[in-house]
Amino acid sequence: MDLFSFDRDFYGNEGVSIAGVDEAGRGPLAGPVVAAAVILRRNLIISGLNDSKQLSEKNRERLFVAIKEEALDYSVEVVDSKIIDKINILQATFLAMSRAVSRLQIKPAMCIVDGNREVPNLAYVQKAIVDGDAKSASIAAASILAKVTRDKIMVEYAKRYPVYGFEKHKGYGTRKHIKSLKQYGICPIHRVTFSPISDIISQVKFGI
Repeated sequence: MDLFSFDRDFYGNEGVSIAGVDEAGRGPLAGPVVAAAVILRRNLIISGLNDSKQLSEKNRERLFVAIKEEALDYSVEVVDSKIIDKINILQATFLAMSRAVSRLQIKPAMCIVDGNREVPNLAYVQKAIVDGDAKSASIAAASILAKVTRDKIMVEYAKRYPVYGFEKHKGYGTRKHIKSLKQYGICPIHRVTFSPISDIISQVKFGI
């Protein structure tokens, strides 16, 4: 079954809208988590649409433009590292998802959410879809909007904090990133509750 056929199984009456919801940036040591909600037309086909993790940067950029042009509606929301540290990454992800859905202009009959957990207190019928970004066209579209938006944010942060190489690893815990952390310490967009950053902070605090 292709991604678009998967979505069609959720449609009922003509005119019913289904929103796909996904996030990007749960795992990095720095920067925000970004969520998107996307409503596609029932019979729309976007060539090459797939899970953002399976696409090259060039193809993600192309699809990012196509989705924004072709979607019936979409919304993208950003929750920064300070909030992530305050409420934890899971709750920050749910917050970004909930905001993205609430700011859609078209109110969906159902939300299909990537992952194995539904979004708490979402004001719509919803269904969690494990590996949804590889099964559903609308979730895949949301994954691309979230991923490309977050990558652009991290490239901008790289200009402000050039020693970390954010433009390359986008805040993930690569060897270069960890080396930069040990050499230069943290910057304002690092997630201080995430290991190994919390460990590095403790070592500095106690002079280890």
